Amino acid sequence: MTAEEHAGTDAAAANIARQQRFWTRRAASWDHGAENNPGLVKVIERVLVEAEPTNSMRCIDLGCGSGQLTLRLAARVASVRGIDVSQTMIDLLAKNARERGVANVTGEAVPMERLEIEAGSIDLVVSNYALHHLRDPDKELLVRQANTWLRPGGRLVIGDMMFGRGGEARDRAIIGSKVLLLIRKGPGGWWRIAKNAGRFLLRFQERPVSISSWEAMLTKAGFVDVQAVPVVNEAAVVRGSKQDATAGDVTAATDASAST
Repeated sequence: MTAEEHAGTDAAAANIARQQRFWTRRAASWDHGAENNPGLVKVIERVLVEAEPTNSMRCIDLGCGSGQLTLRLAARVASVRGIDVSQTMIDLLAKNARERGVANVTGEAVPMERLEIEAGSIDLVVSNYALHHLRDPDKELLVRQANTWLRPGGRLVIGDMMFGRGGEARDRAIIGSKVLLLIRKGPGGWWRIAKNAGRFLLRFQERPVSISSWEAMLTKAGFVDVQAVPVVNEAAVVRGSKQDATAGDVTAATDASAST
């Protein structure tokens, strides 16, 4: 392993440990507050629309938390496997599933960066407001892995905050609106600007990237029919499908016919 690879491995391990501590501390407040966030609820609803779930699907929810998306998805599919970095979150997911009488949900506390799934065994991979916590190389790796987990025709759907650091007009509009809102709050808002600017520029806790970056990652990983839908404020949903082997054979045959 090269020095650069060692550094990347160390950085990934440090981020995993930081996320485990952070979400273990915040698990209870997230469980009680997430469903009262109208913007988050709208993103969850859009993820479900783009997922087009059916009752035969085997699904994975990456960064499932205490089940805000998982449990709603479970009502429409055969099974959902929730993945989260925090065991406390997984315990809350299990508790919420029991209380709602949901029997087709399982949970596993494992970092997404270390998740291993049998190739071609999954119909749908979803994630909501989780992947912006990953380092950018780990986002790309996870998208590539999701393509291997999915059966041909399977779908990846990601809902998240999606904006960069000002490289695109949409990014600048989002950042400007957030700053203006905090300025109007007075000294407390000014302090949050300073704190959040440091976190945003250093990419210490949150590492959002733009819609176009997500579209490029999915396309590079081999997904087809890649589409993105802005939802609310900084949030958007992007989805793509794993190419159906039959469609690929038809395309290849067509190309071969055209060249003869």
